[in-house]
Amino acid sequence: MNDQAELLIPDGDVAHPEVSIVIPAMNEEPVMAEFMDWCREGIEKAGVAAEILIVDSSTDRTLDIALEKGARVLKTPARGLGRAYQDAIPHIRGLYVICGDADCTYDFREIQPFVERFREGFEYIMGSRFRGSIEKGAMPGLHRYFGTPLTIFLLNLIYGTKFSDIHCGMRGVTLDALKAMQLRSQSWEYASEMVVKSVRMKLKTVEVPVHFFKDRHGRESHHKRIGWFSPWHAGWINLRAMLIYGADFFVMKPGAVFLSLGLLIILGLTFGPRTVAGVTLSLNAMMLGATLSLIGLQCMFLGCMAETLYDPTGEAKRKWLKVFPYTRTMVVSGVLFLAGWGLGYKFLKAFIGVGFTAIDTNITINHMAVTGMVAVMLSFVTFVSTLLLHAIAAYAPETSEEKTE
Repeated sequence: MNDQAELLIPDGDVAHPEVSIVIPAMNEEPVMAEFMDWCREGIEKAGVAAEILIVDSSTDRTLDIALEKGARVLKTPARGLGRAYQDAIPHIRGLYVICGDADCTYDFREIQPFVERFREGFEYIMGSRFRGSIEKGAMPGLHRYFGTPLTIFLLNLIYGTKFSDIHCGMRGVTLDALKAMQLRSQSWEYASEMVVKSVRMKLKTVEVPVHFFKDRHGRESHHKRIGWFSPWHAGWINLRAMLIYGADFFVMKPGAVFLSLGLLIILGLTFGPRTVAGVTLSLNAMMLGATLSLIGLQCMFLGCMAETLYDPTGEAKRKWLKVFPYTRTMVVSGVLFLAGWGLGYKFLKAFIGVGFTAIDTNITINHMAVTGMVAVMLSFVTFVSTLLLHAIAAYAPETSEEKTE
């Protein structure tokens, strides 16, 4: 990953930093000196041994200024914000990492709250502009009052969290947690991936207020440099990351509802029609129940697989393998398969007896045959999905806890 990266070390480098301030930068010459001064002031106020690591992909003098001001500089090609953090990880020496931007929009003179929270045992610290302050003109109205609140609401809904600001660029994470996250995002969406994985990993998390300033005079934001579509693209790929890593939200609970409702209809009509509130339910209702049951069971298994795939703690894998142990689940699947054929036996016998043409048989046999057909299909879904779940679990990366067992 770092084959094209070159680390430059300044004079007077910090020997054993407790904190690493890790900052991707690209063509920030107009503000780089001021940003470095802010960092130095923040480090002094916090009373902490800290290094500043600039991940630079500039074509201007950003690198020279940062190096002169005492920062370590990792020179890399321009490959996106997410990739910059991935490139930086092997070169980070501090126990704690504070991330952000080099554009002086975040106040790095105030890193003390992050340091204090780290020392209290928090593993992920999210900066919150809405709990701090936002300078007039720092955030477009469309972002402040629509885009950002909407995506915050969606993430909190999907993951059951209470974040007040998921897009804040100033955040902190322990180095161990950052490594365990195994970030994959190459661009802006790293921000959502990091938040989501902090939830999946059940990190001890807290928010701290931060100050957000508008662009300094003479400096133009990267979104403006790229074009009008850049904020929309960034918002879309962040939303995509939230949805991909939260796929189980859209299948697990809805699947349980569909399966329960479908089975209620099927089992309730197995021995014939029923009248409910003046409406007679019969074979058509059973077809609806069959559809709901099959969709529901498959959704539940897909949710189990999704959780097993992207749970870095291994907790989901252990939970679902316990719920669906191979031998027991295969036995249940086999029994369900045989029971289904048993329920449909009389119908099948009558159907064969008339040469596979229309049959005149009683209602109970028809209804029992539909229930049997559903049982056979559910048994097949259970059989195949159990195989896939155990295959995914077998190839899921081992957690540190499993390696020590």
